[in-house]
Amino acid sequence: MQENVTLAQGLALHQQGKLAEAERIYQDILRRQPDEADAWYLLAVVASQTKRFAQAVELFERAIALRPDNADAHFNLGAALAALRRPTEALAGFDRAIVLQPDHPGALLNRGAALANLGRLEDALASYEAVIALRPDLAEAHNNHAAALAALGRPADALASCDRAIALHPDRDWAHFNRGNALRDLGRFEDALKSYDAAIALKPEHAGAWNARGTMLAKLGRLEPALSSYDRAIGLQPGMAEAFNNRGAALAELGRYEPALADYDRAIASRPNHAGAFKNRGAALAALGRLEDALADCDQAIALRPDYAEAHANRAAALTNLGRIEEALISCDRAIALKPDLAEARYNQGACQLALGDFENGWRGFEARWSYRAGAVRPDLPGPVWDGAAAIDGKTILVSAEQGLGDTLQFCRYVPMLAARARVVLDVPPSLRRLLSTLAGVAGFVTAESAPRFDTWIPMMSLPLAFNTTLASIPAAVPYLSADPERSAAWRHWLTSLPGRKIGLVWAGSPFSRQPRAQAMDRRRSMALADFAPLAELPGLSLISLQKGDAAAQARTPPAGMPLHDRTDELDDYADTAALIEALDLVISVDTSVVHLAGALGKPVWVLNRNDQCWRWLRGLTDSPWYPTARLFRQATPGDWAGVMRDVVAALKG
Repeated sequence: MQENVTLAQGLALHQQGKLAEAERIYQDILRRQPDEADAWYLLAVVASQTKRFAQAVELFERAIALRPDNADAHFNLGAALAALRRPTEALAGFDRAIVLQPDHPGALLNRGAALANLGRLEDALASYEAVIALRPDLAEAHNNHAAALAALGRPADALASCDRAIALHPDRDWAHFNRGNALRDLGRFEDALKSYDAAIALKPEHAGAWNARGTMLAKLGRLEPALSSYDRAIGLQPGMAEAFNNRGAALAELGRYEPALADYDRAIASRPNHAGAFKNRGAALAALGRLEDALADCDQAIALRPDYAEAHANRAAALTNLGRIEEALISCDRAIALKPDLAEARYNQGACQLALGDFENGWRGFEARWSYRAGAVRPDLPGPVWDGAAAIDGKTILVSAEQGLGDTLQFCRYVPMLAARARVVLDVPPSLRRLLSTLAGVAGFVTAESAPRFDTWIPMMSLPLAFNTTLASIPAAVPYLSADPERSAAWRHWLTSLPGRKIGLVWAGSPFSRQPRAQAMDRRRSMALADFAPLAELPGLSLISLQKGDAAAQARTPPAGMPLHDRTDELDDYADTAALIEALDLVISVDTSVVHLAGALGKPVWVLNRNDQCWRWLRGLTDSPWYPTARLFRQATPGDWAGVMRDVVAALKG
């Protein structure tokens, strides 16, 4: 009888939260009566409550050995095993508890969690539904039910379960957090952000909510606030690999690749098997031109997660930049097999096919540019998009420019073909309108003051697909654009005062300040004027700057002995530049819009290409099917502009 009283006293202390005192009483009882099952059980409960889970497992097993029919002991044993991340053994404990007490809500709830941890999501869902049938007022059951639905790809159903959990207990941070996840999966990023904010308001130290909040801000393009959210998550949980990875991704999106690399390194140090961090680090390394290192990281990501479609796509991009096109295509195919709607893989596949001259397949893949390329925003215009098949005779079609100015100059060649079937109006940047008014078949332009009516429309770079363009059917007749003859004559008059051959130079492209991926490409394609120094050693040349933008300032300090003349302040638009080019003997340029302008005018143009040259120049050619007057020079290895200039000098001497 004395022991029973002491056990009751221990239980009273236990219920008051005086765990250490209760534990001493249970231990005292067991010294005097080692077969007291309840004392073993309560001692195990104290061990669990004080997070001594390994000890708790041993104690629960002692209690169960003495009283095998104690459902709560089996349930709590399962909970301790779950805390030790032993879900299979935990599941056995919960199952035994349910056999002994089929209406045990705690066992059913935790059984669902164990099943979810084992990846048996449908079984977990059934377990949660059994709990809800018993206890419809149990908010945690609805919340866990929502998490399982979300993992099964049913975000709308998950949202409904979260709402039920919140209706029962509005002050539960985890319910708001899971609601945010469901809204995120539904693409409702602003609403998801509000749910994460609600979770944080209830529990400011919720690191996962801060991390998820950052992800939503990044999705919404608010990258600096996203960085602040990731900082909060990391401050609360310094080893949070996902927050480091996400912060790195935001930094990379801002073009800050070096600090992004540091964050990916921290993510990998915290979680060495973090495939996403390896994939992202590879992308950052590629942006910095470290292509072999980038490829190694892609390979590591794939080794960790063979079905990682995005890693295969990044591997393809690295291989493309290394000039290994056939291997890149294999990686593209693998990425698409794993994730058929992965735009970056489809786009890169199309670009690789175009580079190899497979236009039939390449133009179709190139349509994925809208979903992948930074800055490629498909116009949201009324009416149907023309696909090349629909009848357009007698109708008005709007052709919308896209991407760079050079792309417009290259593909506007299709307008005369289109004008043979329909009335064509163009939506192009103001700097091109005066020049493109010389294009045959242009009926008008979209301007700020005028928006002509049209029946159908097409993005300009979709015209090759609409016309089923092959290598043999490229409309390559030049010139298809014309310079103002009076303005050209004025330039020619000035140029006659200069000695020798008159050669226009362009040494750098546009930095694309808001497009980090394009910035990385621009760094690879651009030279410095100093790289043209070997031209100063050649007699009989007069070099004319055609360089615009920030890099034009280099013309003020040309290499020693270089006869460079700069009147680019007189070039207000592309019609002005066309007039000057028309008066020149030759244009030598890196891969910029000036190349396409010179080619469209039918002027000799030498294109200085980076090693991973654009798909449009094809592979292994020194001429171009797009521009009969073009000659191509390509880096033998990445960054080797010196080798390119040696070839140019040799060609000029020849």
